[in-house]
Amino acid sequence: MTSPTALANWLEKPAVTNGIFVVILFNAILLGLETWDAAMARAGWLIELLDALCLAVFVVELALKLFAYRLRFFQNGWNLFDFTIVAISLVPSTQGFSVLRALRILRVLRVISVAPRLRRVVEGFVTALPGMGSVFLLMAIIFYIGSVMATKLFGDAFPDWFGTLGLSAYSLFQIMTLESWSMGIVRPVMDVYPQAWMFFVPFILVTTFVVVNLLVGLVVNSMQDAHLEEDREQTDSYRDQVLTRLEAIEAQLRKDRE
Repeated sequence: MTSPTALANWLEKPAVTNGIFVVILFNAILLGLETWDAAMARAGWLIELLDALCLAVFVVELALKLFAYRLRFFQNGWNLFDFTIVAISLVPSTQGFSVLRALRILRVLRVISVAPRLRRVVEGFVTALPGMGSVFLLMAIIFYIGSVMATKLFGDAFPDWFGTLGLSAYSLFQIMTLESWSMGIVRPVMDVYPQAWMFFVPFILVTTFVVVNLLVGLVVNSMQDAHLEEDREQTDSYRDQVLTRLEAIEAQLRKDRE
């Protein structure tokens, strides 16, 4: 009988992880084909069969990991992520769970847990969340102040855009994204309130060009840190390999002298 340690070593082999990677990508293609009526009409039974086989592969993989790692399986966040994705895929296809069944496409996210480089990117993004939280809080304060001001200033003349605090916040979010902000909202408002630009232009400068760029900068710095950490690990691994070889050569030289 295979020991848990041997099984764990086998599961971590590149051939096994690459095989799971291929199954994930193949399953993603199948899930896309399920949305194509012509493909389902011609070979729907085959697509569903192959989808079930892919799910069976994922279930077997998780079962093997549970046996190999035991309680250590639940100490790894990526293992819990994979477990949740597969569990959602096993939900019965009934009317009450139709939304969860639609979430089967989340299996594609397992590519992140299989590919080390993608894991680094996600981990770098997660490390940026505390800093991003501060920026989001700043954004929320600015939006709240702007929404209150816009509701009081423009709510009477433009109730569809600024009639309530929620409508004002949504309109300001549209303005922040620069989607039809000028001809769609700001210029019609300026036809009634010619000095409205004194409110909207500073709002765009602060939110779009300052706060949003702060978020981008945090994410970019996190990605750079993740890549630097990966390069450092590769360098350490290469150094360890060189030291191991040097020690082997030194041991061989001692043996030859004796």
